[in-house]
Amino acid sequence: MSSTSPPAAPRPGRVATRTTHALPWALHPDVRTVWLAAVTRGAPGVFLDYDGTLTPIADRPEQATLVASTRARLARLASRCPVTIVTGRDVAVVRDFVQLDEIGYAGCHGLDIEGAAGSGLRYEAAETSLPALDGAEADLRRGLSRTAGALVERKRYSVSTHYRLVGRGDTPRVEEVVATVARRYPELRRERGKKVFELRPDVAWDKGSAVGWLLSALSLDPGAATYIGDDETDEHAFELLDGAGVPIVVEHGDRPTSARYRVRDPREVTEVLDLLIEALALS
Repeated sequence: MSSTSPPAAPRPGRVATRTTHALPWALHPDVRTVWLAAVTRGAPGVFLDYDGTLTPIADRPEQATLVASTRARLARLASRCPVTIVTGRDVAVVRDFVQLDEIGYAGCHGLDIEGAAGSGLRYEAAETSLPALDGAEADLRRGLSRTAGALVERKRYSVSTHYRLVGRGDTPRVEEVVATVARRYPELRRERGKKVFELRPDVAWDKGSAVGWLLSALSLDPGAATYIGDDETDEHAFELLDGAGVPIVVEHGDRPTSARYRVRDPREVTEVLDLLIEALALS
């Protein structure tokens, strides 16, 4: 199944009243009983970010490889319910890392969706923005060509400028160049992540929109859906599932969040996957 419907209208903004450090630990025996009961009550689906969630954050994007044991867990989980990686990376890139055809991929923060092999699911939300992205990429490469450590990464529906390896004194220069380029292309919006600036289409579509679309397309129960992510861009999906479902944040410092539960790192994410596999095998 494919879709050419326009992006959904933006959801009303919510003010997160919780912080990551104040959330219940998802692996506490009493806590996990609650959320495992939720995922086994309906038609479940599992959605996960990639960087910082399934793998530790790497200095360079190409270094964030997936360990074989996590890949095996994802395959086992996908035999029990639909699994989708929801990431800022391109679909092709994250698929090369994960190497599983039985799961779905929502790349570029959900702007480019491909379902699992045989599902027929396909959706692209921002094809008209490609010329602006081409121009922004060229401008950023020119503007940062002499800034040591700056890395411009083109994805299908975004241009990322990584500054993790940039010296502290040069960071303001990176921010200035990105801001200048963003002003040239009003059809793009600028967002900030962990040591990265990103320009992407200014459309009413985000990770939460993608998860909502997939829940509908796959006839899944929002109350039985699990979303695990670490980045601020995952907050849109947490908001979607707030009050229904299992939104779990991977801690990287304290911040306001709409997640309901927390884990400490990607290693604990694999423990959550093990619990899901076991619970769904018994349901």
